[in-house]
Amino acid sequence: MSAAIRSGGGAALGMGRRRRGALPEPAGGCSCCLAAALPLLLLLLPAGCPVRAQNDTEPIVLEGKCLVVCDSSPSADGAITSSLGISVRSGSAKVAFSATRSTNHEPSEMSNRTMTIYFDQVLVNIGNHFDLTSSIFVAPRKGIYSFSFHVVKVYNRQTIQVSLMQNGYPVISAFAGDQDVTREAASNGVLLLMEREDKVHLKLERGNLMGGWKYSTFSGFLVFPL
Repeated sequence: MSAAIRSGGGAALGMGRRRRGALPEPAGGCSCCLAAALPLLLLLLPAGCPVRAQNDTEPIVLEGKCLVVCDSSPSADGAITSSLGISVRSGSAKVAFSATRSTNHEPSEMSNRTMTIYFDQVLVNIGNHFDLTSSIFVAPRKGIYSFSFHVVKVYNRQTIQVSLMQNGYPVISAFAGDQDVTREAASNGVLLLMEREDKVHLKLERGNLMGGWKYSTFSGFLVFPL
């Protein structure tokens, strides 16, 4: 009987050893899954590169890196999307330009062919989407854009009509026709929904600018992408 007791005690002791050596049960399955997934998610982001969420929420900072988890089908323009639905917005979302006219010399193309109002100096061209040679802005992505213009006629008694053209069609116009002033401006502004590759420029649809249009300006920027 003593042998049986010793044997039973050894078995019980062995069971105790096994219980003490066993790994503890996890407190929660979600925390373990999150801990396992975080290193994989961080590998998808370049080191030291700040990113922003598509819905402009504050980014989540983990160990010095910015992690943004978005929906599984974000916009393709201006963003890099992984198979896990993580989207990183690129710097190309910043778009703005402003051009001015610094001389009174009239390009021959304006009167003879296109009637495009040309500019010869760029003040701002973030993203390089305004072409100075053609004086045409090309939208890099779909979104809402703001445009404004201020076209000055000099020593000219004729009424002028300046139109903002989108893809060759007039959207808004402005007029200047006072005959008793040496300088007068046709000015206007608008918000436009533009698709990618849409083009915008200014066109002289009435009158002439033979006296020049020095100090005229044409500006635009992306309000927000769609």
